[in-house]
Amino acid sequence: MRSVADALCTVLEDDKAEDLILVDLQGKSSLADFMIIASGRSGRHVAALASHVAQEVKKITGRTPSVEGMPNADWVLIDTGDVIVHLFRPEVREFYNLEKIWVSDKSAHRTSAT
Repeated sequence: MRSVADALCTVLEDDKAEDLILVDLQGKSSLADFMIIASGRSGRHVAALASHVAQEVKKITGRTPSVEGMPNADWVLIDTGDVIVHLFRPEVREFYNLEKIWVSDKSAHRTSAT
């Protein structure tokens, strides 16, 4: 499912997501094969990112992903089955600090998006 994760990273980069990280969970978790963590500049930006990612998942896989957190858009989780996408407002991301839990130097790849 690396191709789906890469496609979603491209969508997020194109939509100006910030601090985008792709985490390889293969062999570490049964939740998913990959996790994407990114930030939006505001709740509105996070909601727009989430909407576009969900549309792209439907286009690529033919399945509608599970989306949680859209009303407030502080933290939106998109579960595609094989890839989990976490989208945050910057201060919410800092508070929950998922990178500390899931990211090791070998499992994460910071993309070029800033």
